[in-house]
Amino acid sequence: MTRANARELAVHLIYSHGFTKDEPEEVVSARLEKEYYAKLADENQVYSERPSRPQLAYIDGVVSGVANRSEDLNAHIQKFSIGWDVSRISRLARAIMQLAIYEILFVEDVPTGVAISEAVRLAKKYDGDDTGSFVNGILGSFARSLQAAQPEKTAEEV
Repeated sequence: MTRANARELAVHLIYSHGFTKDEPEEVVSARLEKEYYAKLADENQVYSERPSRPQLAYIDGVVSGVANRSEDLNAHIQKFSIGWDVSRISRLARAIMQLAIYEILFVEDVPTGVAISEAVRLAKKYDGDDTGSFVNGILGSFARSLQAAQPEKTAEEV
């Protein structure tokens, strides 16, 4: 399983968690149960291959991380979704943006550009081109705000 597929699976789990409010670990284990997982392959190609141990660790980490920080992540989304209340944003688009912001802030091996481009890809795939543009705008503004907040290095530090 590629990281992109693991990310897509994580979005499904984050989305599901938004409805069930079960513990994130329970959501992951229920969805990844061998027989249930195999049945999902008929519905979506992302389930055709089971996650490897590193991908499973990534999925567990981001699903739990997003669940535990959802209020903070939603606050970031709210800040940059000018004219939109977070509650008006589709649950799926919100799950995609929560994951991307979580990756940008807390997953060291995911570059900001990759988190944003993958979020846009998933938004377009599941919610259409307009949602992809919306997600890109919010995440781009978020990323620029992080860059602006970092102090510039002086010539002596470089």
